[in-house]
Amino acid sequence: MDEERGDEGADEVALVAALRAGDEGAFGRLVDTYYPLMLRVARDYVATKEAAEDVVQETFLGVIQGIDRFEGRSSLRTWMFRILVNRARTRGEREGRTRPFSSLVSSELDADEPAVDPDRFLAHGRWAGFWSAPPSAAHQPEANVLAAEIGERMLGAIETLPLAQRTVIELRDVRGFTSAEVCELLDISEANQRVLLHRARSKARALLERYLDERAAVS
Repeated sequence: MDEERGDEGADEVALVAALRAGDEGAFGRLVDTYYPLMLRVARDYVATKEAAEDVVQETFLGVIQGIDRFEGRSSLRTWMFRILVNRARTRGEREGRTRPFSSLVSSELDADEPAVDPDRFLAHGRWAGFWSAPPSAAHQPEANVLAAEIGERMLGAIETLPLAQRTVIELRDVRGFTSAEVCELLDISEANQRVLLHRARSKARALLERYLDERAAVS
């Protein structure tokens, strides 16, 4: 695990150096990696998709203009998303049509949702909160083919989630942000982040299992 973090740190150092050198390829990879999620997060703060697109473009411009001042006190992605959220909040407040992320959190936490058996998720270790066992259909002979389908279906399931849950699960499980990073970026408590993530994972798993059951029934 320490070796993985070391590799990630070395990769980030190289990426920052490339961005400072004006490497267009490095910038293009950064945009390809983060644009969709940045657009999603920005959309949580402003009224229209067009406004969110403007915010994301302004953020990438800010990254390029400010990369020489990046000190590495946080990860590059955390620094980028902090710029994004600040710009999105400012844009929303200026337009007078902002939808505070806290209001999304409150409405989703207030919703009466059925509890999910905690035993279905790991309680400790690096993968705490993830599924304790894969869906049984994943053990079918065509597991390699099914794995690709599962990945696509999981992303599709995430697309159907309420906005706050979708944002949290994308940051945590798709992009690998830590709980502390998510709480800081979205200005939510650890407890609220944990509940949103648990609900998002539970719903995504339920949708995936339904698909696998339907698939098994017709095969």
